[in-house]
Amino acid sequence: MTQRKSYTKEFKEQAVRLAQNNGFAQTGRDLGVHPSLIRTWKNRIAENGARAFPGKGNPRDEELAQVTRENARLREEVAILKKAVGIFSSRPS
Repeated sequence: MTQRKSYTKEFKEQAVRLAQNNGFAQTGRDLGVHPSLIRTWKNRIAENGARAFPGKGNPRDEELAQVTRENARLREEVAILKKAVGIFSSRPS
């Protein structure tokens, strides 16, 4: 099994800058990266700007991540309340 290469945000940004000056094919040969990958990085930078490469485990949209965490917390609270209702409603008076 081969391990996928991972590149830092700085490497990707610099590769895109080099490709814009020297061409994608030449930059790809120089860096050992396929030119289409550099084009993909260029498109991500164009779409997302500074948030183009968030890294492992870092959400692209902090607000979405916060809402997802809150949703998980609320689901847990609902599950606890359902169990409590089941416990207290099954007790004999």
